[in-house]
Amino acid sequence: MEILRQIIDIIYPPRCGVCSSFMWEAPLKGNTSGLSICDSCLMGFHELSSPLCTMCGAPFLSEVLEDHPCEDCLRNRPAYAAAGAPYLYEGSLLEAIHHLKYHGKTCIAGSLGSLLGRFAQNWLGNESTDFLIIPVPLHPKKLRERGYNQSLLLARHTAKKLGTDLDCLSLRRSKNTAPQTGLGKKLRRKNVRNAFKLEDVNVIKGRNILLVDDVSTTGNTLNACSKALIKGGASKIYCITLARAAGF
Repeated sequence: MEILRQIIDIIYPPRCGVCSSFMWEAPLKGNTSGLSICDSCLMGFHELSSPLCTMCGAPFLSEVLEDHPCEDCLRNRPAYAAAGAPYLYEGSLLEAIHHLKYHGKTCIAGSLGSLLGRFAQNWLGNESTDFLIIPVPLHPKKLRERGYNQSLLLARHTAKKLGTDLDCLSLRRSKNTAPQTGLGKKLRRKNVRNAFKLEDVNVIKGRNILLVDDVSTTGNTLNACSKALIKGGASKIYCITLARAAGF
């Protein structure tokens, strides 16, 4: 079957899920990366590097290389233990997330989820299999409009990579919030306040939770979810997103 797939790929070369260019070399190389994203676009995925906030994962514009808590986290400690992301929300990754989130290109969820799962393995280390994975939920109205939850798609591939359980039913968004895009820090915090509820506390009680979303800007959505999970008895919560916005 693998040989047949490679022959089909040579006759009908796969296209990059981001820029739609032909991936001519992929069939000849056996597409060993397993990604539906071309090398040129992958080069536009800019990795986050120190210095970072040890709590929310925000990058610092500083020459000091040591990671340390940011001022916002020191003033208002988040409900989660830590948040991390492999990439900055810019370049071709921003374009990829927009394709996934707004243009129905769910075909790239596997590639993006695989990258996120790889990051989770390295970030959490030996503890990675101890977490119950929960995606940030969409409100039912938004889910009907979009047809899918991009965070759930990423979470599924992350759970598969880590070999751990996925729960997409216990945490729900009970408040149909306005989009966070374009809102300032205070309005973002107010917008998602008490927006999330738990359906069944027994599922998450005493569990370590890995919360998954596509993008983190101020971290308010992740924090609001974490508060609901902590209230329901979760032990500790870590958050991962594919990208982290800078400048917040």
